[in-house]
Amino acid sequence: ARVMDTTYLLHDMLGEGKRVLFEGGNATLLDVDHGTYPFVTSSNCTALGISTGTGVPGRRLDRVVGIMKAYSTRVGAGPMPTELLGATGNLLRERGREYGTTTGRPRRCGWLDLVAVRYSVMVNGVTEIALMLFDVLAGFDELQVCTAYEIARADGTTERTDRFPPDAVDLERVTPIYETLPGFGEEITGARGWDDLPAKAREYVEFVEKYLDVPVSIVS
Repeated sequence: ARVMDTTYLLHDMLGEGKRVLFEGGNATLLDVDHGTYPFVTSSNCTALGISTGTGVPGRRLDRVVGIMKAYSTRVGAGPMPTELLGATGNLLRERGREYGTTTGRPRRCGWLDLVAVRYSVMVNGVTEIALMLFDVLAGFDELQVCTAYEIARADGTTERTDRFPPDAVDLERVTPIYETLPGFGEEITGARGWDDLPAKAREYVEFVEKYLDVPVSIVS
């Protein structure tokens, strides 16, 4: 093991034309400044934290890959608008093996919340998407995707918005508004290329791309 000034190490590597990869350890909505406060971590776990953590300025980052699941999950407490508490949520959990790696604690599961994802894309400056665990969605007759929120106000009125409120108090008052997409029955674990995916599965990916206005470069 070595102890050294990593800021100079990284800048020297960049100066030599080497490629450097930074990897985040937590999801955007757990970021202490931009997450669903107070249900957050104690650090900046978005791409914005790279500069403060490493000393490499943001302008040196030319590619940001946003890693997302094809559905939504959350660990622990805090508001989760698209959470499914019944059989569908349990099926997502079992198919996706959504249990804590260390604790074995069941993760909360729900339909894909694109409002939250688009906020995350914006904050991180995402240039491309890696869509993970897509095979978990195989076998559903229909797939629901949240594309907007209805927020209940204190005066009894409601407001429709496609903007994510990154505050737990506001997010608790949210009702998700869904669009229904056709499901795909075939298992896709053997797919190795875009053309191997069923047409309805490709439509789901294209819907995500269009809503986020960012290309999906990897489907897992």
